[in-house]
Amino acid sequence: MNKTLKFHISKRASLPWYKSWAIRGIAILAALVVCAIVTMLMTGENPISIYSTIFYGAFGTTRRSWVTIQELAVLLGISLAVTPAFKMRFWNIGAEGQVLIGGLATTACMICLADKLPNSMVIVCMIIASILAGAFWGFLPAFFKAKWNTNETLFTLMMNYIATQLAAYFIIVWEVPKGAGKIGIINQSTEIGWLPQLGNQYLLSILVVALLTGVMYIYLNYSKHGYEIAVVGESQRTASYAGIKVERVIIRTMVLSGAVCGLMGLLLVGGINHTLTTTVVDGRGFTAVMVSWMAKFNPIAMIFTSLLLVFLSRGASEISSVFGLNHSFADILTGIILFFIIGSEFFITYEISVQRSAGKEA
Repeated sequence: MNKTLKFHISKRASLPWYKSWAIRGIAILAALVVCAIVTMLMTGENPISIYSTIFYGAFGTTRRSWVTIQELAVLLGISLAVTPAFKMRFWNIGAEGQVLIGGLATTACMICLADKLPNSMVIVCMIIASILAGAFWGFLPAFFKAKWNTNETLFTLMMNYIATQLAAYFIIVWEVPKGAGKIGIINQSTEIGWLPQLGNQYLLSILVVALLTGVMYIYLNYSKHGYEIAVVGESQRTASYAGIKVERVIIRTMVLSGAVCGLMGLLLVGGINHTLTTTVVDGRGFTAVMVSWMAKFNPIAMIFTSLLLVFLSRGASEISSVFGLNHSFADILTGIILFFIIGSEFFITYEISVQRSAGKEA
Protein backbone atom coordinates (compact mmCIF):
# COMPACT_ATOMS: atom_id res chain seq x y z
CA MET A 1 0.00 0.00 0.00
CA ASN A 2 1.24 3.48 -0.90
CA LYS A 3 0.39 6.38 1.38
CA THR A 4 -0.26 9.72 -0.26
CA LEU A 5 -0.56 13.15 1.30
CA LYS A 6 -3.52 15.36 0.47
CA PHE A 7 -3.63 19.03 1.33
CA HIS A 8 -7.07 20.39 2.13
CA ILE A 9 -7.68 24.15 2.09
CA SER A 10 -10.73 25.46 3.94
CA LYS A 11 -11.90 28.89 4.96
CA ARG A 12 -11.51 29.72 8.63
CA ALA A 13 -14.65 30.48 10.59
CA SER A 14 -12.79 33.12 12.61
CA LEU A 15 -9.36 33.83 14.00
CA PRO A 16 -8.59 35.80 17.18
CA TRP A 17 -7.10 39.21 16.45
CA TYR A 18 -3.86 38.46 18.27
CA LYS A 19 -3.28 35.34 16.16
CA SER A 20 -3.93 37.21 12.92
CA TRP A 21 -1.48 39.95 13.88
CA ALA A 22 1.04 37.31 14.98
CA ILE A 23 0.86 35.80 11.49
CA ARG A 24 1.42 39.25 9.96
CA GLY A 25 4.38 39.82 12.30
CA ILE A 26 5.96 36.53 11.29
CA ALA A 27 5.45 37.46 7.63
CA ILE A 28 7.23 40.80 8.15
CA LEU A 29 10.16 39.11 9.93
CA ALA A 30 10.44 36.56 7.13
CA ALA A 31 10.36 39.37 4.57
CA LEU A 32 13.16 41.20 6.36
CA VAL A 33 15.30 38.05 6.32
CA VAL A 34 14.74 37.62 2.57
CA CYS A 35 15.52 41.30 2.01
CA ALA A 36 18.75 40.91 3.96
CA ILE A 37 19.81 37.97 1.77
CA VAL A 38 18.92 39.87 -1.42
CA THR A 39 20.83 42.92 -0.19
CA MET A 40 23.99 40.93 0.50
CA LEU A 41 23.85 39.08 -2.82
CA MET A 42 23.11 42.11 -5.03
CA THR A 43 25.05 44.93 -3.36
CA GLY A 44 27.46 43.48 -0.83
CA GLU A 45 26.17 46.02 1.70
CA ASN A 46 25.56 45.15 5.33
CA PRO A 47 21.79 44.56 5.76
CA ILE A 48 21.86 46.28 9.15
CA SER A 49 23.14 49.47 7.55
CA ILE A 50 20.40 49.21 4.92
CA TYR A 51 17.67 48.95 7.56
CA SER A 52 19.15 51.72 9.69
CA THR A 53 19.17 53.91 6.58
CA ILE A 54 15.52 53.12 5.96
CA PHE A 55 14.69 54.18 9.52
CA TYR A 56 16.79 57.33 9.23
CA GLY A 57 15.03 58.25 5.99
CA ALA A 58 11.67 58.19 7.75
CA PHE A 59 12.46 59.37 11.29
CA GLY A 60 16.12 60.46 11.33
CA THR A 61 15.44 64.12 12.09
CA THR A 62 12.55 66.14 13.47
CA ARG A 63 11.66 67.44 10.03
CA ARG A 64 11.79 63.95 8.49
CA SER A 65 9.47 62.71 11.23
CA TRP A 66 6.96 65.49 10.58
CA VAL A 67 7.05 64.85 6.82
CA THR A 68 6.55 61.11 7.37
CA ILE A 69 3.57 61.70 9.67
CA GLN A 70 2.07 64.18 7.22
CA GLU A 71 2.41 61.72 4.32
CA LEU A 72 0.89 59.08 6.58
CA ALA A 73 -2.06 61.42 7.19
CA VAL A 74 -2.61 62.06 3.47
CA LEU A 75 -2.51 58.36 2.56
CA LEU A 76 -4.72 57.49 5.53
CA GLY A 77 -7.26 60.16 4.59
CA ILE A 78 -7.60 58.85 1.04
CA SER A 79 -7.82 55.28 2.37
CA LEU A 80 -10.63 56.32 4.71
CA ALA A 81 -12.41 57.87 1.74
CA VAL A 82 -12.50 54.66 -0.31
CA THR A 83 -13.31 52.37 2.62
CA PRO A 84 -17.12 52.89 2.83
CA ALA A 85 -17.42 52.01 -0.87
CA PHE A 86 -15.17 48.96 -0.55
CA LYS A 87 -17.06 47.73 2.49
CA MET A 88 -20.19 47.96 0.34
CA ARG A 89 -18.36 45.89 -2.34
CA PHE A 90 -18.38 48.89 -4.67
CA TRP A 91 -14.89 48.81 -6.16
CA ASN A 92 -14.03 52.49 -6.31
CA ILE A 93 -10.71 52.71 -8.16
CA GLY A 94 -11.27 56.42 -8.84
CA ALA A 95 -9.86 57.99 -5.68
CA GLU A 96 -6.94 59.39 -7.68
CA GLY A 97 -9.31 61.39 -9.88
CA GLN A 98 -11.65 62.34 -7.06
CA VAL A 99 -8.78 63.84 -5.04
CA LEU A 100 -7.41 65.57 -8.12
CA ILE A 101 -10.76 67.10 -9.04
CA GLY A 102 -11.06 68.39 -5.47
CA GLY A 103 -7.62 69.93 -5.83
CA LEU A 104 -8.64 71.47 -9.17
CA ALA A 105 -11.71 73.07 -7.56
CA THR A 106 -9.50 74.40 -4.76
CA THR A 107 -7.05 75.86 -7.28
CA ALA A 108 -9.89 77.54 -9.21
CA CYS A 109 -11.06 79.31 -6.06
CA MET A 110 -7.53 80.38 -5.10
CA ILE A 111 -6.82 81.88 -8.53
CA CYS A 112 -10.20 83.26 -9.58
CA LEU A 113 -11.35 84.67 -6.23
CA ALA A 114 -8.04 85.99 -4.91
CA ASP A 115 -8.79 89.61 -5.85
CA LYS A 116 -12.55 89.43 -5.35
CA LEU A 117 -13.09 88.15 -1.80
CA PRO A 118 -11.30 88.40 1.54
CA ASN A 119 -9.02 85.49 2.46
CA SER A 120 -11.46 83.93 4.93
CA MET A 121 -14.23 83.80 2.33
CA VAL A 122 -11.86 82.37 -0.27
CA ILE A 123 -11.02 79.54 2.12
CA VAL A 124 -14.72 78.91 2.79
CA CYS A 125 -15.35 78.73 -0.97
CA MET A 126 -12.38 76.38 -1.36
CA ILE A 127 -13.76 74.00 1.26
CA ILE A 128 -17.25 73.96 -0.27
CA ALA A 129 -16.01 73.69 -3.87
CA SER A 130 -13.53 70.87 -3.20
CA ILE A 131 -16.04 68.76 -1.28
CA LEU A 132 -18.78 69.29 -3.87
CA ALA A 133 -16.41 68.52 -6.78
CA GLY A 134 -15.25 65.29 -5.17
CA ALA A 135 -18.82 64.34 -4.26
CA PHE A 136 -19.93 64.90 -7.87
CA TRP A 137 -17.03 62.77 -9.15
CA GLY A 138 -18.21 60.00 -6.82
CA PHE A 139 -21.88 60.47 -7.67
CA LEU A 140 -21.52 59.83 -11.41
CA PRO A 141 -20.29 56.20 -11.28
CA ALA A 142 -22.66 55.44 -8.39
CA PHE A 143 -25.68 56.75 -10.31
CA PHE A 144 -24.87 54.67 -13.39
CA LYS A 145 -24.21 51.61 -11.22
CA ALA A 146 -27.47 52.01 -9.31
CA LYS A 147 -29.60 52.66 -12.41
CA TRP A 148 -28.01 50.52 -15.11
CA ASN A 149 -25.60 48.23 -13.24
CA THR A 150 -22.54 49.51 -15.07
CA ASN A 151 -19.09 48.24 -14.15
CA GLU A 152 -17.91 50.56 -11.37
CA THR A 153 -14.27 49.51 -11.64
CA LEU A 154 -13.94 50.60 -15.26
CA PHE A 155 -16.14 53.66 -14.75
CA THR A 156 -14.14 55.04 -11.82
CA LEU A 157 -10.84 54.14 -13.49
CA MET A 158 -11.75 56.04 -16.67
CA MET A 159 -12.80 59.07 -14.63
CA ASN A 160 -9.25 59.25 -13.31
CA TYR A 161 -8.07 60.02 -16.83
CA ILE A 162 -10.79 62.62 -17.32
CA ALA A 163 -9.79 64.38 -14.10
CA THR A 164 -6.12 64.28 -15.12
CA GLN A 165 -6.83 65.83 -18.50
CA LEU A 166 -9.05 68.52 -16.96
CA ALA A 167 -6.26 69.39 -14.55
CA ALA A 168 -3.73 69.45 -17.40
CA TYR A 169 -5.96 71.77 -19.42
CA PHE A 170 -6.44 74.31 -16.64
CA ILE A 171 -2.76 74.19 -15.68
CA ILE A 172 -2.02 75.46 -19.20
CA VAL A 173 -4.76 78.12 -18.85
CA TRP A 174 -3.38 79.36 -15.51
CA GLU A 175 0.33 78.73 -16.13
CA VAL A 176 2.78 81.31 -14.81
CA PRO A 177 4.73 82.50 -16.70
CA LYS A 178 3.10 81.69 -20.01
CA GLY A 179 4.75 78.74 -21.68
CA ALA A 180 6.08 77.35 -18.40
CA GLY A 181 3.64 74.43 -18.41
CA LYS A 182 3.00 74.77 -14.67
CA ILE A 183 1.17 77.06 -12.28
CA GLY A 184 3.92 77.51 -9.73
CA ILE A 185 3.20 78.49 -6.12
CA ILE A 186 -0.28 80.03 -6.09
CA ASN A 187 -0.61 83.49 -4.50
CA GLN A 188 2.93 83.24 -3.15
CA SER A 189 3.17 86.93 -2.26
CA THR A 190 -0.27 87.31 -0.66
CA GLU A 191 -0.86 83.71 0.58
CA ILE A 192 -4.56 84.14 -0.18
CA GLY A 193 -6.26 80.74 -0.02
CA TRP A 194 -3.45 79.15 1.98
CA LEU A 195 -4.93 77.13 4.81
CA PRO A 196 -3.82 78.40 8.24
CA GLN A 197 -0.87 76.78 10.01
CA LEU A 198 -1.41 75.31 13.45
CA GLY A 199 1.96 75.41 15.14
CA ASN A 200 3.80 74.34 11.97
CA GLN A 201 3.11 73.61 8.31
CA TYR A 202 2.43 69.92 8.94
CA LEU A 203 0.00 69.87 11.85
CA LEU A 204 -3.28 70.98 10.22
CA SER A 205 -3.56 68.06 7.78
CA ILE A 206 -2.55 65.63 10.54
CA LEU A 207 -5.26 66.89 12.91
CA VAL A 208 -7.93 66.90 10.18
CA VAL A 209 -7.19 63.28 9.25
CA ALA A 210 -7.02 62.23 12.92
CA LEU A 211 -10.50 63.66 13.44
CA LEU A 212 -11.69 62.07 10.21
CA THR A 213 -10.39 58.67 11.36
CA GLY A 214 -12.46 58.80 14.54
CA VAL A 215 -15.58 59.99 12.72
CA MET A 216 -15.25 57.30 10.04
CA TYR A 217 -14.77 54.57 12.67
CA ILE A 218 -17.95 55.64 14.46
CA TYR A 219 -19.84 56.05 11.18
CA LEU A 220 -18.99 52.57 9.89
CA ASN A 221 -19.45 50.70 13.18
CA TYR A 222 -22.14 52.52 15.16
CA SER A 223 -24.41 54.38 12.73
CA LYS A 224 -27.45 53.25 10.78
CA HIS A 225 -25.72 54.17 7.53
CA GLY A 226 -22.74 52.02 8.46
CA TYR A 227 -25.04 49.08 9.18
CA GLU A 228 -26.74 49.52 5.80
CA ILE A 229 -23.36 49.63 4.05
CA ALA A 230 -22.35 46.36 5.71
CA VAL A 231 -25.63 44.64 4.78
CA VAL A 232 -25.46 45.79 1.15
CA GLY A 233 -21.86 44.56 1.03
CA GLU A 234 -22.89 41.12 2.25
CA SER A 235 -25.84 40.71 -0.11
CA GLN A 236 -27.87 43.25 -2.05
CA ARG A 237 -30.77 40.82 -2.16
CA THR A 238 -30.76 40.42 1.62
CA ALA A 239 -30.59 44.20 1.98
CA SER A 240 -33.65 44.58 -0.25
CA TYR A 241 -35.58 42.00 1.78
CA ALA A 242 -34.66 43.93 4.92
CA GLY A 243 -36.23 47.08 3.48
CA ILE A 244 -32.95 48.83 2.65
CA LYS A 245 -33.07 50.87 -0.53
CA VAL A 246 -29.91 49.59 -2.18
CA GLU A 247 -29.73 52.22 -4.93
CA ARG A 248 -29.93 55.01 -2.39
CA VAL A 249 -27.20 53.43 -0.24
CA ILE A 250 -24.90 53.03 -3.25
CA ILE A 251 -25.28 56.65 -4.33
CA ARG A 252 -25.09 58.05 -0.79
CA THR A 253 -21.96 56.07 0.05
CA MET A 254 -20.10 57.03 -3.12
CA VAL A 255 -21.01 60.68 -2.65
CA LEU A 256 -19.47 60.41 0.82
CA SER A 257 -16.33 58.74 -0.55
CA GLY A 258 -15.95 61.38 -3.24
CA ALA A 259 -16.53 64.21 -0.76
CA VAL A 260 -13.78 62.96 1.55
CA CYS A 261 -11.45 62.60 -1.46
CA GLY A 262 -12.29 66.19 -2.41
CA LEU A 263 -11.39 67.26 1.13
CA MET A 264 -8.00 65.56 0.75
CA GLY A 265 -7.52 67.46 -2.52
CA LEU A 266 -8.16 70.66 -0.56
CA LEU A 267 -5.46 69.73 1.98
CA LEU A 268 -2.95 68.82 -0.73
CA VAL A 269 -3.37 72.02 -2.72
CA GLY A 270 -4.44 74.57 -0.12
CA GLY A 271 -2.51 73.29 2.88
CA ILE A 272 0.57 71.35 1.76
CA ASN A 273 1.76 72.08 -1.80
CA HIS A 274 0.04 75.41 -2.61
CA THR A 275 0.10 74.43 -6.26
CA LEU A 276 -1.54 72.00 -8.65
CA THR A 277 0.08 69.42 -10.89
CA THR A 278 -1.35 66.35 -12.58
CA THR A 279 0.80 64.25 -10.23
CA VAL A 280 -0.12 66.01 -7.00
CA VAL A 281 -1.90 62.86 -5.73
CA ASP A 282 1.20 60.81 -6.59
CA GLY A 283 -0.52 57.43 -6.91
CA ARG A 284 -1.93 57.51 -3.40
CA GLY A 285 -5.41 56.83 -4.76
CA PHE A 286 -4.27 53.38 -5.86
CA THR A 287 -2.10 52.75 -2.79
CA ALA A 288 -5.16 53.50 -0.66
CA VAL A 289 -6.82 50.40 -2.12
CA MET A 290 -4.07 48.26 -0.60
CA VAL A 291 -4.20 50.12 2.73
CA SER A 292 -7.96 49.64 3.06
CA TRP A 293 -7.88 45.98 2.02
CA MET A 294 -4.93 45.05 4.26
CA ALA A 295 -6.69 46.67 7.24
CA LYS A 296 -9.92 44.76 6.55
CA PHE A 297 -11.77 48.10 6.23
CA ASN A 298 -10.97 48.97 9.85
CA PRO A 299 -10.09 52.71 10.13
CA ILE A 300 -7.93 52.16 13.22
CA ALA A 301 -5.92 49.36 11.61
CA MET A 302 -5.42 51.60 8.57
CA ILE A 303 -3.20 53.86 10.67
CA PHE A 304 -0.64 51.06 10.97
CA THR A 305 -0.88 49.84 7.37
CA SER A 306 -0.51 53.43 6.12
CA LEU A 307 2.48 53.94 8.40
CA LEU A 308 4.14 50.79 7.07
CA LEU A 309 3.79 51.83 3.43
CA VAL A 310 4.90 55.42 4.04
CA PHE A 311 7.84 54.19 6.15
CA LEU A 312 8.96 51.87 3.34
CA SER A 313 8.56 54.59 0.71
CA ARG A 314 10.50 57.21 2.66
CA GLY A 315 13.20 54.71 3.55
CA ALA A 316 13.49 53.52 -0.04
CA SER A 317 14.24 57.06 -1.22
CA GLU A 318 16.96 57.42 1.42
CA ILE A 319 18.58 54.14 0.35
CA SER A 320 18.80 55.37 -3.23
CA SER A 321 20.60 58.56 -2.27
CA VAL A 322 22.93 57.20 0.46
CA PHE A 323 24.21 54.09 -1.34
CA GLY A 324 24.09 55.50 -4.84
CA LEU A 325 21.58 52.89 -5.96
CA ASN A 326 18.79 53.53 -8.38
CA HIS A 327 15.27 53.63 -7.01
CA SER A 328 14.46 50.26 -8.54
CA PHE A 329 16.52 48.45 -5.89
CA ALA A 330 14.57 50.15 -3.12
CA ASP A 331 11.36 49.19 -4.88
CA ILE A 332 12.53 45.56 -4.91
CA LEU A 333 12.85 45.57 -1.12
CA THR A 334 9.46 47.24 -0.74
CA GLY A 335 7.88 44.73 -3.10
CA ILE A 336 9.32 41.76 -1.18
CA ILE A 337 7.93 43.03 2.11
CA LEU A 338 4.50 43.76 0.62
CA PHE A 339 4.45 40.35 -1.05
CA PHE A 340 4.94 38.62 2.30
CA ILE A 341 2.34 40.80 4.03
CA ILE A 342 -0.27 40.22 1.34
CA GLY A 343 0.57 36.50 1.29
CA SER A 344 0.04 36.29 5.06
CA GLU A 345 -3.61 37.20 4.51
CA PHE A 346 -4.08 33.82 2.85
CA PHE A 347 -3.09 32.01 6.05
CA ILE A 348 -5.31 34.33 8.09
CA THR A 349 -8.34 33.64 5.89
CA TYR A 350 -7.72 29.95 5.16
CA GLU A 351 -6.30 26.97 7.00
CA ILE A 352 -4.41 24.08 5.44
CA SER A 353 -4.80 20.57 6.78
CA VAL A 354 -2.80 17.53 5.71
CA GLN A 355 -4.58 14.22 5.25
CA ARG A 356 -2.95 10.83 4.73
CA SER A 357 -4.72 8.41 2.46
CA ALA A 358 -3.83 4.86 1.55
CA GLY A 359 -3.65 4.06 -2.13
CA LYS A 360 -3.41 0.72 -3.93
CA GLU A 361 -0.14 -0.41 -5.34
CA ALA A 362 0.06 -0.52 -9.10
